[in-house]
Amino acid sequence: MSVVVEDEVDGAAEEGALPLDLLVWDAPNIDMTLSNVIGERPSPASRPRFDAIARWLVGTAGAHDVEGCVFTNITPAGVSSVRPWVEAVRSFGFSVFARPKSRPDDDVDEAMLDHIARRAQEGPLGRVVVASADGRNFREPLEELARGGVECTVIAFSEVAGYAQESDLLTFIDLEDVPGAFTTPLPRIRLDNLPPEGAWLRPTRSMRALVEGSA
Repeated sequence: MSVVVEDEVDGAAEEGALPLDLLVWDAPNIDMTLSNVIGERPSPASRPRFDAIARWLVGTAGAHDVEGCVFTNITPAGVSSVRPWVEAVRSFGFSVFARPKSRPDDDVDEAMLDHIARRAQEGPLGRVVVASADGRNFREPLEELARGGVECTVIAFSEVAGYAQESDLLTFIDLEDVPGAFTTPLPRIRLDNLPPEGAWLRPTRSMRALVEGSA
């Protein structure tokens, strides 16, 4: 079933409007994949900075209009802890679409796709930037937009966003390559940026835990 996103950002594009550069951010996916990449639950210091993401989007948009939207799920128990984050994201110029999460399959992908389609219909759409490693839901719609002349970019982590790196129609940017997105380097070894002398990649799970968990 299609999700209708209402009361988001102001109105439809007028005739003669500048092209829009639209960024949609899949907060649950980015948080989960960041955990996988660094092998631990992200701390405030290891989460991306939305002020830097906003500066990057505006700085690469040229004369285009810009719009940034963050999509997230909120569990009943997490309302108090997530409220400061939501308000901080909004203070950096992003709108936030928040959906309650009462079941494991309650996600925001459908809402993200609906919003992209809505902005494409309003037009003109110059660029779509999707922050998500979910190729199952986003590869086909983004490639369809790209065939229609819209510049489509995926920002995520190189370890988990193969769909964007393999596509001839999509541009991929590693999130850590966005200037200022992280205050300190993430504890990760990127296979696409190995040092000449090589590097050790530490396990992401204890061998003993693996054996005991399968017993």
